[in-house]
Amino acid sequence: MKVLVTGSGGQLGYDVCRVLMAQGIEHKGVDILDFDITDRVQTQRSMEAYHPDAVIHCSAWTAVDAAEDMAEKVYAVNSYGPRYLAEACKKIDAKMLYISTDYVFPGTGERFYQPDDPTGPLSVYGKSKLDGEFAVRELLDRFFIVRTSWVFGKNGNNFVKTMLKLAEKKQVIDVVADQIGSPTYTADLASLLCEMIQTDLYGVYHATNEGICSWAGFAQEIFRQSGKAVQVNPVPTSAYFSKAARPLNSRMSKKRLEEQGFKRLPVWQDALRRYLSELERLSDN
Repeated sequence: MKVLVTGSGGQLGYDVCRVLMAQGIEHKGVDILDFDITDRVQTQRSMEAYHPDAVIHCSAWTAVDAAEDMAEKVYAVNSYGPRYLAEACKKIDAKMLYISTDYVFPGTGERFYQPDDPTGPLSVYGKSKLDGEFAVRELLDRFFIVRTSWVFGKNGNNFVKTMLKLAEKKQVIDVVADQIGSPTYTADLASLLCEMIQTDLYGVYHATNEGICSWAGFAQEIFRQSGKAVQVNPVPTSAYFSKAARPLNSRMSKKRLEEQGFKRLPVWQDALRRYLSELERLSDN
């Protein structure tokens, strides 16, 4: 099997390539310097040249607030990009795995969203990612759509790294307490994706580490596990101004994973412990 991984310089793409390498699966990680997914011709030529059996599409525009002022660019990356990749996959008969987000839902109530529940994104980012889903569904029969949330990994910025940096300067930190979801460690998610892409169990899935918390609860656990003497002050979303609306409810059911024979990811507290250990090892080198 030969796999193309987009966004290989990002948090998730990096770990997907790392897992594929460990499993001895032939793969190629690409980023914008390799080819621009918003260029249909360039995408088609690059796909035909490498001719993968499968694509794991990790690259995306993820700056949620900035997206509100740059809709055209965001749709180019999150909507047209997946469409061009899906067109190329169809032409060379490759399967495709598309990474999506909890932001495709309106984020109301307290129930766990099921994969087939009605969507209703509140932001440009969420709408663009949902458009990407529609493109993949429309063009391909052999596809996986995997929605995830609150991602943290080795490469790039994330909530864990932000909290650790703030802990160096502050003893009390305000953190939102009315947005509920599940943190997701890219190393754990990557293992699942690499298992999934080797099957024909196509469809829409939700995949996060197990358990739920608020951002404030997540921050408290980060400081507890890292031994930082920082007080978290829980505040409502309304206390912060942001251009993009955030879903208050990001609970997503992972029942379909079990139904199709995939293992759920470990609990998020254990994932955080392993991630903090990884960060410590990196800082020591």
